[in-house]
Amino acid sequence: MESSPKFAVLGGGSWATAIVKMLCENLDEVSWYMRSVYAIEHIKKQEHNPNYLSSVEFDINQLHLSSDINEIVNEADILIFAIPSAFLKRELDNLTASFDGKIIFSAIKGIVPESSLIVGEHFHKTYDIPYDNIGVITGPCHAEEVALERLSYLTIACADEEKAKLVAKYLSSDYITTKTSDDIIGTEYAAMLKNIYAIAAGIAHGLGYGDNFQSVLMSNAIREMKKFIKKVHKMKRNINDSAYLGDLLVTGYSIFSRNRMFGNMIGKGYTVKSAQMEMSMVAEGYYATDSAYKIVQKTGAKTPIINAVHGILYEGKEPKKVFKKLAEKLD
Repeated sequence: MESSPKFAVLGGGSWATAIVKMLCENLDEVSWYMRSVYAIEHIKKQEHNPNYLSSVEFDINQLHLSSDINEIVNEADILIFAIPSAFLKRELDNLTASFDGKIIFSAIKGIVPESSLIVGEHFHKTYDIPYDNIGVITGPCHAEEVALERLSYLTIACADEEKAKLVAKYLSSDYITTKTSDDIIGTEYAAMLKNIYAIAAGIAHGLGYGDNFQSVLMSNAIREMKKFIKKVHKMKRNINDSAYLGDLLVTGYSIFSRNRMFGNMIGKGYTVKSAQMEMSMVAEGYYATDSAYKIVQKTGAKTPIINAVHGILYEGKEPKKVFKKLAEKLD
């Protein structure tokens, strides 16, 4: 009987915790790297992550936990990265183990600030990993609903269809439905962009705009996303598929969306710094906004929503005035 591949999840947050839970449904052992020694010891004793999705209980016999990234990388065949993009390079700087022969999937929704690349491109250009060995895990799926075992959907993208199917197989369960895609660049950019649009939705809510405006905002956002992705990676894709539109909607509307929460605080008058301090989790869209804006400057894509969010978060513009002007541009 053919043995199962060895999976490792790298990251200690809610999304990493959710992915470990999914894998544990189908595998006898999952390796899990997290930087916090305290969190590891807590999981070993209490069988749940002390900081994220603490309602999820693990069978400790299924987990190989380590704070040594090299140990985890060395022993795994398939590595799933769920480290916030803003901190990815810092973690990888500690790496001496080789990626040779490893299959790498990104569950990260952002751009690596130091290289201004989405995660798949960063691994390809920095570590010379072929695109056939790089994949993306995207939604629409909130970690909190995985913890509750509510029916959720994942899109697994890879240029090598067999590898996409393999990862999809081990993430599937009674409450996780998976589909595969070959659009690794487009789905990863979409996963990054939807966080920016969720911040916009949050700002609108914080400013007092209602559901009618939100619907127009989201309608314009999916069209803006299509223009952006077409500029950076032109291929045949249906932007209305769940990996693009579905992921955008759940992030823009859900009470679990940390990016919407962050935007809502900005709309209510918080400064960027005070909003970041108030939140216990990273809002990837904050970092993505600056990276996306720089790409827009190079490609010339028309992105009034991205420009508006950038103006508020990075240029110190007043949200109320920016959204009044933005509302005039939407249709």
